[in-house]
This record gives sequence, structure tokens and C-alpha cells, in this order.
Amino acid sequence: MSNKVTKKSKKNEVQSLAEKIKARALENQKKAEKPTSESAEEDDETPKKTGQTEGNDDTAEGEDSSETFESFTELNLVPELVQACKNLNYSKPTPIQAKAIPAALEGNDIIGLAQTGSGKTAAFAIPILNKLWEDQQPYYACILSPTRELAQQIKETFDSLGSLMGVRSVCIVGGMNMMDQARDLMRKPHIIIATPGRLMDHLENTRGFSLRKLKFLVMDEADRLLDMEFGPVLDKILKILPVQDRTTYLFSATMTSKIDKLQRASLTNPVKCAVSNKYQTVDTLVQTLMVVPGGLKNTFLIYLLNEFIGKTIIIFTRTKANAERISALANLLEFNATALHGDLNQNQRTGALDLFKAGKRAILVATDVAARGLDIPSVDIVINYDIPVDSKSYIHRVGRTARAGRSGKSISLVSQYDLELILRIEEVLGKKLPKENVDKDIILSLRDSVDKANGEVVMEMNRRNKEKQARGKGRRGRMMSRDNMDREER
Repeated sequence: MSNKVTKKSKKNEVQSLAEKIKARALENQKKAEKPTSESAEEDDETPKKTGQTEGNDDTAEGEDSSETFESFTELNLVPELVQACKNLNYSKPTPIQAKAIPAALEGNDIIGLAQTGSGKTAAFAIPILNKLWEDQQPYYACILSPTRELAQQIKETFDSLGSLMGVRSVCIVGGMNMMDQARDLMRKPHIIIATPGRLMDHLENTRGFSLRKLKFLVMDEADRLLDMEFGPVLDKILKILPVQDRTTYLFSATMTSKIDKLQRASLTNPVKCAVSNKYQTVDTLVQTLMVVPGGLKNTFLIYLLNEFIGKTIIIFTRTKANAERISALANLLEFNATALHGDLNQNQRTGALDLFKAGKRAILVATDVAARGLDIPSVDIVINYDIPVDSKSYIHRVGRTARAGRSGKSISLVSQYDLELILRIEEVLGKKLPKENVDKDIILSLRDSVDKANGEVVMEMNRRNKEKQARGKGRRGRMMSRDNMDREER
């Protein structure tokens, strides 16, 4: 009885903590109403880019800025593709599309280099679909992606652009049923989007499935494919695929020595279409940092969530445990959050992403599984709870906002242990990140409430982990007893 009373009182206490935090947030918003309205007016005066262009107005050194097109009709595409572009509100080709599509339509292998959020997927999807209209061949193109989420997103782009052409596509990734995927492959899709490991599984084990007549191979986010040690699997796949009559596209954010080696092995006289020769962020992105004293990172985070109530936010963490904990903490304090990380099964990962994209969750707490290539509309704020260990990951994280010409903001929480990491990032960006001005008194007033709520979350996570371990031990025990019974029967 006393245990139930304790649980009930703890629940009431946490609810009152949430109410206090929300009340303080409303007070802060009222105090800041006047300055906010003034800054909104200033924002309205800032010229915004329109259409499908994604912040790529700054041409890279050596780029031919004269290669511009005002519409997709100028690219000599089949009418069905031009209409699909109109239906998707693609007003005019982005810089990478303007450079890559004409060269691709001439039958060249392509190396596409462009910053994150530059419309790379359509840059390779459009020429493939344009040629498919003439050939109408199954197993026509294969797109390799480093992550399951990016693979699914590429499939959605192909389905949208090919909607008037009767295009059949399939997404082949890990974490899903192999037999279901095998059945989908037996329906002879035109386009296969896959992660390398699962594609290799099907090439070796699915009877009747072969890519011997493949016409197009695309390696998207090629730098990440190589970073994630897919090298040996990629080598196997490249040995199986035909070399003659195959066109290859390699797309990446930048040219590295690994990519240079890969392109020599798999591309023939490629045309290099570069919009960006170095890692950079778009002009419409405001990047700042917050210096966080030891032990106050959770409090600073909740302060920021208060400040940006009503905005869509992605919080990036370095570990899966932190992603799960912060999501639970935010929900306990009545913020609307969901977690995305590698410990979730594929259905859970897809579900979390769908909830966030649909606006049913305002906050996505994620590891770097969500940092690359994902085009999530209208992300207002990116918060780096943990600073990434390399500058490439930082660029891709903050690239989830300020897309398609929209403005956005990123804030990095920097503790004393992160100084070296942030200095490296600033060196790559070529600028110092300004510090956020914060009211430290308000932040400190939240500390006790946040610490209590975080303690509740940690206790609950520990309890679940113990239950999980107990279930695992029980399963192993049952299996061992079955084995013993089998031995006795023998």
C-alpha cells in the first residue's frame, strides 16, 4: 500500500515540475514578446530564396555559374517527368541538378559533389527515369545508400518522380523480413534502392534474382558508405555487376582519397559536377553555441525547449542511451518527443520518423542515424546535445534545417570537454561560432526540477534494463533445459 502511495506522490511531483517549467516558459515568452516581434519584422525584411533551390547561390571556386536553367522543360525530359516535377513544386533545377542532369542525359558517368540539402537525389533520379521511359526494363537501376532511412527516402523520391510513368521500385534494407523482400524482387521492379549488406544477402541467397543486366548504379553519400566500412561488401557487389553498358553515378558531399580510389575502380571517364569543393553550410542557417558548466547540460537543454515551444526541433546525441533518456525526459516534462537510434527495430525507426514528419511529435531526439541525407520538411532548430567527433557529422547534422531556401538555426551545447572538438569544427567552417545570450538566473532556477525529473527517468530506464536482462536469462534457461531434455531422450 505504501509503495503505491509513494509512486502516486512521485507522479504528482513530476507533473507539478512540468507545470512549473511550462509556467516559467510562458512568463519568459511574455517578457520577450516585444523584442521577438521586432526581430520577426527584421526577419521579414531578409530576402528569402524561393522554389526548389536549396541555399546554393555561392558558387565554388572554378564552377561555371553560367550553367543555369529556369525550368525543367529546358532539360529535354519526357513530358511525364516534366509534369511530375511540376506536381512536386520543383520550380527550377538546383545548381547540382543544373550541372549533373545535362551531362547524365548525354550518357556520361557522373561524380556529383554538393553540400547537404542541395537536391542530389533528384539529380540522379531524373536522368535514370528519363532513360527508363525508353528502355522499360526490370532491374534497371540500383541505388546504394549507407542508411535504411535514407534508402526509404530515395525510394519516395523515385516513386514521386515516376508516378506518371508506372515505375516500380523496391527498398531492400536490413531489419526487415528477407522473404517479403524476396517476393518484392520477384515482381521485377525497375528500381532497387538498397543498403549494401542486405543487397549482397539477396544476390547470394535469393533464387532468380540477378543484376547481370543492370544499366545504372548509383552510390549515394559515397563518403559515408566508405566511412561505415562497407568497403569489402562494395568490392563484392562491384565484381558481380556488369561493367559494359553500365552507367555509374557517385554522389558525395566532398571528394576524399577513398572516393577517388572508388571512382577509378568503377567509373569510366566520369564528368565531375561540383557545386561545393569543401564542407560548408548554407547562408540561411544561423549557427551558435552555448557554453555549459559541468552537470548543467540537461537544464540548458530544457531551457532551450522552453524557449522554442511550438518549433520543430531535432536534438542530436552521440549515444543511443542518451537519445532514449532525453526523449523520456522531454516527454516526462510534457514536451512532445520521440527517439530515433540504432537499437530500435526498423518498424520503430520508421514509425518515429513518420510521427515527426507528420507533426505529431515536435521533437526528434536522434543519433547520427538521422544526420545524413534525410529531408525532413520545416525543421526549425537543430540542437547538438553532444558535439560530434568530426566536422563532417556536424555539417550533416545542422544541414537538417535551413533546407530549400528556408531559414533555420543550430545551437551546440559546449562543455569544457568539447572545446577541442568545437575548435576543429570552427576551423572547417572558417569562422567562429557566436555565443548565445542566455539568462543564467532562469536556467539555474530550473535546475532542481530538471534534475529530479532526470532522476526519475534514469531509475525507470534502469528498471526496464533489469527486466530485459531477466527475460533474457529466462529465455536462455528455458533453452538450456530443452537441450538437457533432448540429451536425456537420446
